[in-house]
Amino acid sequence: MTKKTDILILGAGPAGVVCAVTARKYYPEKSITVIRDIENGVIPCGIPYMFASLNNPEENKLGMASLENNKVETVIDKALRLNRKEKTVETAGKNIYFYEKLVLAVGSTPLILPIKGIDKPGVYPVNKEMGYLTRVIEQIKSSKNILVIGGGFIGVEFADELSKLKGIKVTLVEMLPRLLANSFDVEFSEMAETRLKEKGVTILTNTRVEEIIGQDKVEKVRFGGGQEIPVDGVILGVGSKPNVEMAIDAGLEIGACKGISTDEYMRTSVDPDIFAIGDCSCKRDFYTRKAIQVMLASTATAEARIAGANLYQIKVVRENKGTIAIYSTYIDGLVLGSAGLTEKTAREEGFEIVVGSIDGVDKHPATLPGASKGKIKLIFSKQSGIILGGQVSCGMSCAQMINVIGIAIQKRMSATELETLQVATHPYLTSAPTMYPIVLAAQAVYGKI
Repeated sequence: MTKKTDILILGAGPAGVVCAVTARKYYPEKSITVIRDIENGVIPCGIPYMFASLNNPEENKLGMASLENNKVETVIDKALRLNRKEKTVETAGKNIYFYEKLVLAVGSTPLILPIKGIDKPGVYPVNKEMGYLTRVIEQIKSSKNILVIGGGFIGVEFADELSKLKGIKVTLVEMLPRLLANSFDVEFSEMAETRLKEKGVTILTNTRVEEIIGQDKVEKVRFGGGQEIPVDGVILGVGSKPNVEMAIDAGLEIGACKGISTDEYMRTSVDPDIFAIGDCSCKRDFYTRKAIQVMLASTATAEARIAGANLYQIKVVRENKGTIAIYSTYIDGLVLGSAGLTEKTAREEGFEIVVGSIDGVDKHPATLPGASKGKIKLIFSKQSGIILGGQVSCGMSCAQMINVIGIAIQKRMSATELETLQVATHPYLTSAPTMYPIVLAAQAVYGKI
């Protein structure tokens, strides 16, 4: 069957959904079609919490109501081939879609490490499909020993969540010297490790999994040093790779980060009528302009709004010329946030920096119930005083503090501007106005710039 649509979006994850809704706002007269190959998707960031925190896995379902409300046609099918010359997409359902503008929001696929035995039953990649995850949850809950491979955000959050399940021993293995090493400096990584150990999680750093052993399913794993432990379930929390096969076949350019190359308005570099957003597109670091692989729903939806607004004309001028990796995670009451360059990364990239670091409390007075001790660290250029990055730890208020730091990075704010920052405060919600952590961390570099 042959169909025509003005705007064709492949993928209905956060990026695809937000792009469609944004396109409807800016181009109300255009027909919009979204093709998705998963009938029941999930909210990606909520996947770990389907195992214990949520009463029912279905509570993490990714709804499509916003598409229906915006008169966006949705089709369950799988896109197979893209013909740029004819401006068509062929699907597994033997349909051919003609488009004016095409948006690739086809996401990513979990990495499968080259480990002997990794294909055994009981080894679970983190696929974003409700039926699959529901089955995994049932099997994990009947297990006794779970190994989580990967000490980044995915692995850490899974380890924390699985530690809530009674009768299950959780081990977290990471080949690098510490957890969260790509997003945090040492002092913040140590906080995460300490909190997980307090929850009963066994942590093995500087450790590689050499083999997954078992007959009909996984029974134990062997590490690089020869140590073996009993395991009846393995979760792969090691990240994902961009889905670019169809783009390669169509002759689109692939960037150094192995995603689809785009300009700052998310137009692919060889075809201005094709856009790429989310996990499948390449990212460039805000300060270094180097290709980086950042796969965050927050980044994907920001790109989706840029693409959706600018499909036919440049309506929204993009001021953010690169990707600021803004992360936050939650480990049993401990909130950690990171934005921009870490101290380690900044020094490795050759920046001359100064660092402001202070300890504080996230409520005032500190004797209020639920108050948490915290730390904030800001990295500035020594000569210009411009902020390059920041990290925070404390209670729930950290989630908004790291967003403030993210905005400061995008606007290239100086230490002086942050020192004189005007903020709303409340005893139960924030640190004291007299001791606001971002202000104090900026003041800590006085005389160094």
